[in-house]
Amino acid sequence: MSNLVAIVGRPNVGKSTLFNRLTKSRKAIVSEEAGTTRDRQYGKCEWNGREFSVVDTGGWVVNSDDIFEEEIRKQVLIATQEADLVLFLVDVTTGLTDLDEDVAQILRRAKLPVIVVANKTDNNDQIYDAAEFYKLGLGEPYCISSATGSGTGDLLDVVLSKLSEDKGELLEDGIPRFAVVGRPNVGKSSIVNAFIGEDRNIVTEIAGTTRDSIYTRYDKFGFDFYLVDTAGIRRKNKVSEDLEFYSVMRSIRAIENSDVCILMIDATRGIEAQDMNIFQIIQRNNKSLVVVVNKWDLVENKDQKVIDTFENAIRNRMAPFTDFPIIFASALTKQRIFRVLETAKQVYLNRTARVGTNKLNEVMLPLIEAYPPPSVKGKYIKIKYCSQLPNTQIPSFVFYANLPQYVKEPYKRFLENKIRENWQMTGCPINVFIRQK
Repeated sequence: MSNLVAIVGRPNVGKSTLFNRLTKSRKAIVSEEAGTTRDRQYGKCEWNGREFSVVDTGGWVVNSDDIFEEEIRKQVLIATQEADLVLFLVDVTTGLTDLDEDVAQILRRAKLPVIVVANKTDNNDQIYDAAEFYKLGLGEPYCISSATGSGTGDLLDVVLSKLSEDKGELLEDGIPRFAVVGRPNVGKSSIVNAFIGEDRNIVTEIAGTTRDSIYTRYDKFGFDFYLVDTAGIRRKNKVSEDLEFYSVMRSIRAIENSDVCILMIDATRGIEAQDMNIFQIIQRNNKSLVVVVNKWDLVENKDQKVIDTFENAIRNRMAPFTDFPIIFASALTKQRIFRVLETAKQVYLNRTARVGTNKLNEVMLPLIEAYPPPSVKGKYIKIKYCSQLPNTQIPSFVFYANLPQYVKEPYKRFLENKIRENWQMTGCPINVFIRQK
């Protein structure tokens, strides 16, 4: 499981700018107006070959136009409960404030590493101004400018030095982990209870009953894996309760630590925007996918036309990745739930699929010759050889070309689709690399 780093601090110190800088994205909105960030932001940061998750905590303030010290105190508390390291941002230009001291008081009691980051240090003279942050009692302040990137490299070196190399659950190695994920009240706990044959997880009609990610060993009928019932992931602007934000962080980490994600969709509501958000987290982490349309017993008309329409709607929304199984089930009546387990096991095995180099070239090279990459600037691109990379987390294929820089994403998808047509890799993400011949 990757480490989790939370960025905390009072409003308008540059948390979102630093988040964008670390994740190399522009997902967090940046404005000079205090309190602009109202929703959680989650992303990945890679530095020196290591990767960790980053959460911008600006959205932990409950919907209000005012800045509440109490709400900021709550968000810092949640960060200290769940994160592995906290980046405490302060502003050099405004200096030490009472609000900074209140946050520092909470962080001093926390049993986790804290790094004080003196942001907006845009010139050498301001480095001397950062000395007053020693008063916080949290160690040396690191001077950076998140807007220009100055000092962020040194900061990341310190972050990696404080994060553990390997953070894992106390679970047996080599046993697959299937995470049941989805929106609140979609039937995740019900289907896990149906799998294991007992009411181990609390089930109610109230959305958000499950607060934690619960690991259950399943060792029956020839299966052996861990089932993870995760808390429901609600749309960001709906998350106002402290415990629910804590649950969402746990669910994201459960996805990161799983092999196969069983994405539950409510048959009575169809696929919604939040289902897509969860799907994107699964894709971002290169996890295998099984889609389960739950509460199928509540659908009156179940003919093939309705099933096809439902399947097409799901695949169209999740395109271009469409090669995943869809199962129509009911946790309440236990309809097709055993097929969910069988499919999840097969999808897990697909991750370890190996294709012989001779067979791969025998099938792929004629297809490439018939449909070669489009020429760029009058130059003809030739692919003469391909192979599967060994010892990779997901199936990864490399194609050797004379001009790899001119092979674009659409053609890589063409190659991926042809691999999927000829070999069983349903539900499993695939990497396609183009390298110099």
